[in-house]
Formats: sequence, C-alpha cells, structure tokens
Amino acid sequence: MAQPRVLVVGGGLAGLSATMRLAELGVAVDLISLVPVKRSHSVCAQGGINSVNALTRQQGDSEWKHFDDTVYGGDFLQHQPPVKEMADWGPRIIDLMDRLGVPFNRTPEGFRDQRRFGGTLYKRTAFAGATTGQQLLYALDEQVRRHEVAGRVKKWEFWDFLAPVLDGHGRCRGAICQDLVSMQFRSFAADAVILASGGCGLVFGRSTMSMACTGSAISRAYQHGAAYGNGEFIQVHPTAIPGADKLRLMSESARGEGGRVWVPRTPQDPRDPTTIPESERFYFLEDRYPKYKNLVPRDIATREIFDICVNEGLSVERDRPCVYLDLTHIPRQELDRKLHGILEIYEKFQGVDPRSVPMKIFPAVHYSMGGLWVDYQRSAGGGMEEGSPRNHQTTIPGLYAIGECDYQYHGANRLGANSLLSCIFSGLFCASGVIAGGEGASRTAAEEPARLFDSALRREQDRHEALLGRRGGGDNPYAIHQDLGALMTRVATVVRRNDQLAAAYDEVCTLEERWTRSAVSDTGNWTNQNVTFTKSLGDMFPLAKIILKGALLRDECRGAHFKPAFSVPGLSATDPVDRRREAEAWCDRFAANTERWLKSTVARPGADGHPQITYEDIDTSLIPPRPRLYGLVGADLIEEVWRERQASVAEGASRATVAAAAT
Repeated sequence: MAQPRVLVVGGGLAGLSATMRLAELGVAVDLISLVPVKRSHSVCAQGGINSVNALTRQQGDSEWKHFDDTVYGGDFLQHQPPVKEMADWGPRIIDLMDRLGVPFNRTPEGFRDQRRFGGTLYKRTAFAGATTGQQLLYALDEQVRRHEVAGRVKKWEFWDFLAPVLDGHGRCRGAICQDLVSMQFRSFAADAVILASGGCGLVFGRSTMSMACTGSAISRAYQHGAAYGNGEFIQVHPTAIPGADKLRLMSESARGEGGRVWVPRTPQDPRDPTTIPESERFYFLEDRYPKYKNLVPRDIATREIFDICVNEGLSVERDRPCVYLDLTHIPRQELDRKLHGILEIYEKFQGVDPRSVPMKIFPAVHYSMGGLWVDYQRSAGGGMEEGSPRNHQTTIPGLYAIGECDYQYHGANRLGANSLLSCIFSGLFCASGVIAGGEGASRTAAEEPARLFDSALRREQDRHEALLGRRGGGDNPYAIHQDLGALMTRVATVVRRNDQLAAAYDEVCTLEERWTRSAVSDTGNWTNQNVTFTKSLGDMFPLAKIILKGALLRDECRGAHFKPAFSVPGLSATDPVDRRREAEAWCDRFAANTERWLKSTVARPGADGHPQITYEDIDTSLIPPRPRLYGLVGADLIEEVWRERQASVAEGASRATVAAAAT
C-alpha cells in the first residue's frame, strides 16, 4: 500500500501549524499556497495572541475565564466544547511558540510582557511588538522548512486550489490545482485535504485583508457540497486607515497600550487636535462604557464610532468620516518598543507621525467569523476528543477546514488576539484526527483509479478554456468587482436593514449574471492574473449570497450582526418599580430571542444557485447563555433579574429531581 499523504491548502498560521504537526507524526504533506508562504495574510496580524499566563493567574484569571470571555464576547453563538479546548491549550501554545524562537516582548525582569485586548479585564495577550503574526509565521515556517529538507513536506507556492476531487461515495480524495506561473493544471491525490485558506474580505471590495483573500477556495468547497456556517457574521474592525486601494489596520494593541478614542465636542473643529483642551474632547467610549472603556468588544466600538460620525455628526472631518485614535500621551520610547510596526504603517501612508499627532481612523471590514461548517467530537471533560476524525471535518468526508475559513470558535463576534490562537490551535489539534480518519481505508488516494482525477482535471481545464474563449465586448470583471464591493459594504457591514438586504441580494444575482458575460483581456498561458481573478470573482457570488440571505433571515441583533429594527434599548424609567418592570420585560424579550435565534446558520448550495438555509442548535451546556450587556443602561438591574430567574429555574429542577427520586 502507498504511504498516506495529506494536502494542506494555505500557508498561513493554520496551514503551517497543521503541516508541522502532520510531518512530526510521520505523514507526507503537500503544502499549496497562492503566494510565498512568508507572504501569507497571517503575516499582517499585529496585536498579539491570547492565553492565560502567570501574571493573569495572580489576578484571578483562569482558562475557564478565557473560555467564558470568548463565548460571552461571541454572544454564545459557538459550540462550547471546541472553545473550551482552545482556551485550555492556550498556555501550551504560547510556550511552544516561545521555544520555537518567537521574540515575544519581555519585561525588564525577563518575563513575557502582556497587554490587554478588548472584551476582557485581564492582560492576557502576549505580543512581539506590533508584528506578532509575522513573528509567529516565520517561526512555524522555519519548522516546516526542516521537514521540507527531510523530504516529508513539499511546498507548492504560487499554486491555486481549484476544486476538491470526490469519489463515488462523496469522499474527498484530493484536489485539482493550477500553477499560477505556467498556468498548468495538476491533480493531487490526497487521503485528506485541509483547507486553511483564510477569509473572504475581497467580497467587500476593500478591507484590511490581503488582496489574495478572495474566499475562492472555501467557495469552491461549498459549491461542491460543503456546508457553510454563520456566513452573515462579518467583523468590522473599529480602527483602520481608509485608503484608495485597501484599508490598513490600526491594531487593537494601540488601545491595549493606552490609546484613547475621541472627537472634538465641536463638530469638525478646525484646530490642531493637540491644542484642543481636555474639557472640549468627547472620549465617548470611556464615557459610555466606564468598565471596559476603549477596550469594549470590536462590534460595540465599531457601532459607536459609526454612530458618532454618521448619526451624531461629530466626525473629525466633514467629507470623510473619522475619529481620533490618540497615542500622543504615551512616551515615544514606549511606543517604539511596543507599537513600532503599526506606527510605521501610519506614518508611511498618511505622512504624519502618530507619536506626536493623533491618528484619524474609521471602521473597516476585517474578519469572517463564519466559514465552512466543521464537526467536532466532545470529550468526557467537556472539550474536544483529541484524535477524533470528526474534529474540523466538513460535511464532505476527508475535507477539513481550519483557521479563519472555518466557523468554529468566534460566534457572533471575535475577541481581538483570539484569531492567532484559533489558527495555531486548530492546525495542531486537527492533525491527529486527520490521520485517524484515513486509517482503515482499503486503499490510499494514490491507489484510486486515474480516471477519477483525469475527469476532474478536464472539468477545470474546460472551465479555464471557456473563460479564455470569451470574446471582447463583455463586462470588465474588475468593474463588476468594484460594484459588488461597494454594494456589500453599503448594506452588509455595520448596520443592516431588511429592505436593503433583499434588494442587494437581487442585485448580486444581477452582477453574477453580468460576470457570466464578462471577458478577460489577457488570453495568454503564462502568469495570466486576469483569468485567475475572473475565476475568483465568480466564486465570490455564492459567498455574497450566503452573507446576504443569512443576514436577511436573522431578525435580531447579535454581535457583529446589527439590525436597528430589532435592537433592544437599555432601561429608561427612573422610578424603581417601573425600572424593575422594564428589566423584567427586557429579560422576557431576551429569553424569547434566545429561544428563537441562538442557532447556527447552515447554508448549503441549492440546485437553483441559491443557498438553502437551515439552523443548528448550539451546545451551550458548559456556560448557560446570559445577556451580553457591556455597559448597556440598566445592566446591573438586568443582570440581577436574570440571575434571580436562573436561580429559580435551578431550584425548580432540583425539587423535581428530589420528587422523582422519592417516587
């Protein structure tokens, strides 16, 4: 029997960690990447990576609290066993990366330095300046290179994943890929395929994601039958630099190190911001969220900044919405030691030194909480059972998804610095299950009949030739992409309204039909970026439909998904009796909404080209859902009423158990 082989698609943190672990376990790996591995989008991550540590333990922190912060921040829209397992692995992952040589910032005593990120009250985030993603990526790449030299790993850089190859039983047996230099096609036989291809930011045109983040790989898996989970949950990061080509992230680490968000109380105040007195500045996050201040979760900070600029008219500039992110009160030496990477980006693209002048920032599309639906097996301890072939397997047997392209860990909103942890964790954790999933097979993928791969290869070649054969006069695919991005950004980011979502869905269908008539300007067979982009554009439409239809059907506000028509305001009554009655009514509505909408959205491709939406119950057995308040007016009273109700329910259940035992 031939030796088993695994194909990993994506050379970022998730893909590299999975490759490293598989190679350590003795499995041969083909690693496919659109770009050189060291240019994968993970390199752009700035702020840090979360885990409990010795410092936070002294303050009362624990893995359980990290777990709780994650599910609470995600509005309980994630299965809890995988999140618990991730939080439990966190300290070990940080220690591993430290041993692999990641240059984490240190305190004067030599301990790893920590910073605080949003949605938590602990300094739980380890960091390497403001280039943490790059340092983690380089450390993992170094390990993979060792296995490459030993012959256990073969890298295929500048290759594009086109389609999974499925056998007669619907099991993934490999993939068809294309060399983006020679434009040649190749089939890869694999006993498992792991997608680690990142998010789909380019569906929105401009985002903080790299230009390679088209979502094409996950869309192609979806179009071959893999279910997609929670697609409507898209994170809009509160602080980014607007740009004509893309939006550049200003990491949450800037606020974690003491950066303050504010606007002048006088709209469009023309004065130099450094001369505006404190009394004439509106630190609106600190004012409205005194507990978390500038480190409220990202969805809340984003909506507040959007509201300040758009609805309250307090934007710093009249023609461009923005607020100040101020670091000027922090010593320059401290800024350079901890934030040099992002300050250099701002200075390069804005021509202003953010150490002496407040930055101007505005929210931008940043991350996909949703992604390919993946399975898991719960362990006896409430986490995930290590070694189970169900872990991270999509609805296509043998096809796995990890990192940002799965939906598993972040629910309705991702807490900052949890992304790097989830990427590395999912890559390391799934490896043993991938191996177990291939054990016991009567033959390896390499022993499958050649016709299985030949027919799949011909389909992709025919599709490619059909695109090249489109005659001039058709729509420009780049213009269609601009229209798609503008539409999605307008209706499916910070604020969502049903009438706009319904109209946008129809418009996306129209754009997709225009795409079928678009023509490529380059018909060559060498480094043809035009045809590659046109293919990727076609694969954006299924994802756009999933996002829009999921958002249209979900009539509630949850994390990053905000519909004003379904928002629940805080308490307004001042009389104690009336205020208590309001809190009771608030909890009634919350309970009804939890019963109706605490479910994962699951999309599957329909025969008519439209996503078929169903819903899946969520495992909340470890931490019962509770109101996600973060500074809502009347939060203390609402929490009191909710706790009383939960205690009453628990007491009733206990009495019923005693009565049943007595009979």
